[in-house]
Amino acid sequence: MRIVLLGPPGAGKGTQAVRLAQHFECPHVSTGDIFRSNVAEGTELGEKAKQYMDQGDLVPDEIVIAMVTERLSAPDCSTGFLLDGFPRTVAQAEALDLSLGAQETPLHAVLCFEAADEELFRRLAGRSAELKRSDDGEETIRHRLEVYATKTRPLVDYYRHRRLLSMVDAVGQVEEITTRILDALSDALARVAEHPNGNGNGVHADARRRRNLHGPGYRPGLAVSPGADSATATLRSR
Repeated sequence: MRIVLLGPPGAGKGTQAVRLAQHFECPHVSTGDIFRSNVAEGTELGEKAKQYMDQGDLVPDEIVIAMVTERLSAPDCSTGFLLDGFPRTVAQAEALDLSLGAQETPLHAVLCFEAADEELFRRLAGRSAELKRSDDGEETIRHRLEVYATKTRPLVDYYRHRRLLSMVDAVGQVEEITTRILDALSDALARVAEHPNGNGNGVHADARRRRNLHGPGYRPGLAVSPGADSATATLRSR
């Protein structure tokens, strides 16, 4: 599965990405981790990125695109990945589409996490106090939420137009949210079956995606139940 996770800071994308990566046995590619790694190592790219991160601003597209493209070309991403924190602008999304399209490996789904601003601020403020993060001060938190609303939110329309978007309520217990995600992915695969050419994915690839979604025990011919599919059962059993 090749999946993009969208949503404002504090929406829980990272937590769910770890769980989904374990379930689908694919890498969790987080731009935040890539940035922090470069900052910790003191690379030239890390120094440039840090200036923007400390102010709560988005790192320029050309830097981010180059980093992510290189990461996705690694062997461990050949069978799938979960992208967390990228793309954040329509320009980045278009660059990702071009890169994946050139390899004939388009996205399967885009999940957008939703939560009220008050809940997001509470989560981020709590994380700042617990981890003492320099990029999570009160003013920076509010600025990050504003940046998301103005620059990243247009991605929702972009991916909805391509019939890839699924909205996910990000408020609740972690396990409950994971179940919502798996249900959303089942619905997304059903949309692909109804509109096989709508997002660049073909009918033959759909069977392979269903096996990936439901795990190694999936057998062709088994129906996908949007309400209680075998992917959810598999996750609960782990």
